Amino acid sequence: MEITQQDVEKVAQLARLAVSAAEKETFAKQLTQILAHVDTLNQYDTAGIEPIATVMGQVNVFREDLVRPSLPSEMALANAPEREAEGFVVPKIIEER
Repeated sequence: MEITQQDVEKVAQLARLAVSAAEKETFAKQLTQILAHVDTLNQYDTAGIEPIATVMGQVNVFREDLVRPSLPSEMALANAPEREAEGFVVPKIIEER
């Protein structure tokens, strides 16, 4: 599968990234090479091989989730520049297009 500069431009637009014409060309080539490499993995027979999340055989190393007293609301909101009854006021940052 070949990635075109238009494909790169579309993805950049969706990610709200500004890319130059030279970058579009470079990224298109690099992404095409990556997909070609991944496609070579299809030559291997993986039937009967169980999917794994890690190759190191690690298990969950997180601690037990314990219920503990939390910070009082007044103390948590003490340095908030603006607040409502139960929390922070966050300015809207989504722009309209």
